[in-house]
Amino acid sequence: MGVLLGLFAVLVTPREEEPQVNVTFANVFIPFPGAAAEEVESLVASPAEQVLSEIDGIKHVYSTSMPGMAVLTVQYLVGENRTDAVVRLFSKIFSKQDWLPPGLGVGQPIVKPKGIDDVPIVSLTLWSDDPSRGSYELGQVAHAIESELKRVPGTRDVYTIGDPDRVIQVTLDPQALASRNLDPGDLRLALVAANSTRDNMGVVTENGEMLVQAGVFLSHAGEIGGLVVGVFDGRPVYLRDVATIREGPDRPASYVSIGAGPKAAAPLAQAGEAPAVTIAVAKKPGTNAVDIARSVIERFEQLRGIYVPDGVNVEVTRNYGETADAKAKKLIHKLIFATASMVLLVWLALGWREAIIVGAAVIVTLLITLFASWAWGFTLNRVSLFALIFSIGILVDDAIVVVENIHRHMSMGGRKLLQAIPAAVDEVGGPTILATMTVIAALLPMAFVSGLMGPYMSPIPINASMGMLISLVVAFVFTPWLSNRMLAPVAHRFAGHAGEQANPSLSRFFGRVMSPFLDVGKGRRNRWILLGVVLLLIAASLLLVANRSVVMKMLPFDNKSEFQVVLDMPEGTTLERTSRVLHEIGDYLASVPEVRDYQVYAGTAAPISFNGLVRQYYLREGGNLGDVQVNLIDKHERDRKSHEIAAGVRDAVQAIARRYKGNAKIVEVPPGPPVQSPLVAEVYGLDYAAQVKTAARVRKVFEGTPDIVDVDDSVTWPSTKGVVLVDRAKAARLGVLQSTVVDALSIALGGEDMSYIHARNLKYAVPVRVRYGEGDRADLTRIFHK
Repeated sequence: MGVLLGLFAVLVTPREEEPQVNVTFANVFIPFPGAAAEEVESLVASPAEQVLSEIDGIKHVYSTSMPGMAVLTVQYLVGENRTDAVVRLFSKIFSKQDWLPPGLGVGQPIVKPKGIDDVPIVSLTLWSDDPSRGSYELGQVAHAIESELKRVPGTRDVYTIGDPDRVIQVTLDPQALASRNLDPGDLRLALVAANSTRDNMGVVTENGEMLVQAGVFLSHAGEIGGLVVGVFDGRPVYLRDVATIREGPDRPASYVSIGAGPKAAAPLAQAGEAPAVTIAVAKKPGTNAVDIARSVIERFEQLRGIYVPDGVNVEVTRNYGETADAKAKKLIHKLIFATASMVLLVWLALGWREAIIVGAAVIVTLLITLFASWAWGFTLNRVSLFALIFSIGILVDDAIVVVENIHRHMSMGGRKLLQAIPAAVDEVGGPTILATMTVIAALLPMAFVSGLMGPYMSPIPINASMGMLISLVVAFVFTPWLSNRMLAPVAHRFAGHAGEQANPSLSRFFGRVMSPFLDVGKGRRNRWILLGVVLLLIAASLLLVANRSVVMKMLPFDNKSEFQVVLDMPEGTTLERTSRVLHEIGDYLASVPEVRDYQVYAGTAAPISFNGLVRQYYLREGGNLGDVQVNLIDKHERDRKSHEIAAGVRDAVQAIARRYKGNAKIVEVPPGPPVQSPLVAEVYGLDYAAQVKTAARVRKVFEGTPDIVDVDDSVTWPSTKGVVLVDRAKAARLGVLQSTVVDALSIALGGEDMSYIHARNLKYAVPVRVRYGEGDRADLTRIFHK
């Protein structure tokens, strides 16, 4: 039964890259249009922090205030149930909506919860060397296959990174508007009025009922151009008379491209670098990452020639299912090797029959432990399997002790085997139980470690403790039964002998080793010498730490197949300049021998990892921000480990970033639970300017400390800001409201989605986006005179 339960657990237990840890974050975005950062902080962010800190299970609440927006991050205690945590957050926010006056201008809060299952397990990067296919065309292909990939059982979020929005771009002609005495507000009224309908109006006619629809929606750019937006000199003014209308990609807010390293596959190696988009796929909680990742990739291959046209290539730039499967197989092989080593040792010491008994006991123990681990809710990941490898040495102890004592009683002779087995088990029963409970008492406290480390490492103490209890039961139940079966054919050889029959070779070996320490004359001196040698070796081992011959750290570096370059440029840097710096970094990375390929993400974030979830890289959006995702060849094909490669490229990458006044950081996937940063200094105070100065001094201390790399801070760079001041008195005399001026500038400079088209087979809404052209927006003085 235990074997069957274990085999069942092996088949149904999900395999994953990381342990399933309830790490729940939530970002609360509270808009406050037009407000300065100081006003946002005092009126919105600080009161909201106080309100949210009242929620049960909260670990930290911190905020970022910026002009027009407050972003609060709510971090729950590790282990808090995600659903319950999000419900409490929504309840608190919506129960406190009366804390600000309705007319103040603060918008509706938007809550975005995040957790471990939001981390994509598969990313597919689409690219093409065809010059006619850019990010927009690749994005259309990606959107077409998103729904098909979503059909794969177990998938959760499927989204595309790097594709520009599809819009109806209405570029206004300022001279044409002015000559026809129109303003952008008139266009809004015309678009909204022309795009309204009402249907399902029932009319009884000809002995039946007919449904009537009044009007139809706008469905394409041609209809929009034919809208009448005003009358001038008695003639209608069409929208096409005062604007250029185009359907297609919007002005890019981000750029994504893929580049080839020295070890890239043939198609990408020939292209070198090409525009790209990335499809990211996350999985549902408790599902098997290995099966889902394999199914997603297989499904994509089936879509070639149907949804994916010829000339569109794909690179699998993340496959956590494959890495999880590889780690699980490697650890299982080590588990088998450890078990075989134990069996071999027992074979040499006691015999092959006893070795089979011990091996069978260990296998049964491990299988039942795997079932107990599945029932507890653990998955097969590197931590849970490491727990079994770690405990294999102590799991086998109970079986060895029992089998060895049964073997000894059998060798003593004088009784039948069925009489010798109970006596042998009873003789070692008490000490075996005590030793097992002692090991559990030493391991189990690790399960109560707080923070992220505790739940992340909890499979080690829990699996090991369950395994010890199961091994104790197996040693007292299964092992005696199997010993009777296996040793019965040879028990008659010892039945007629009285006294223990020792192994001559083993007796001679132990005699040579132990006699010098038991000798009456010199034994005392030899024992003191032995004690001195042991103490000397202990002292020497401690010196290895003192002189740094051995580096002390929590976890060893893992040999991953990826790392990331995170670039922060000064605020106000254009997207194009940030992209240029990222591509220069990419050109350097393309010369690193172990690099397979890399992806440049300018203005947006790469698909997040567990590390990026904790560090909130998913919020990295803006023209001055970017990432480079670097994928290495398989670890079996390279001599250097991923940490050595990342450390080797750090100086060159940072030199490129500093040349453009940027800050580049090398981010590796940590071997254990991620943190915000290994070292964090928080500066508090009432005077923000003094905080900035203090933070600068602290940063210099960090930068001057040996072995500290990639120092950064949250201080924003000063950037240029233009403020349009409206002469309210003069505007009032002219019959113009300040809101009218603000509305017109908002449309001209920022643009406005005044309406949406309605057509078939649209997965994402297509807005009618109205604004001035790039040339008109570049010179503010020209706008003010038009």
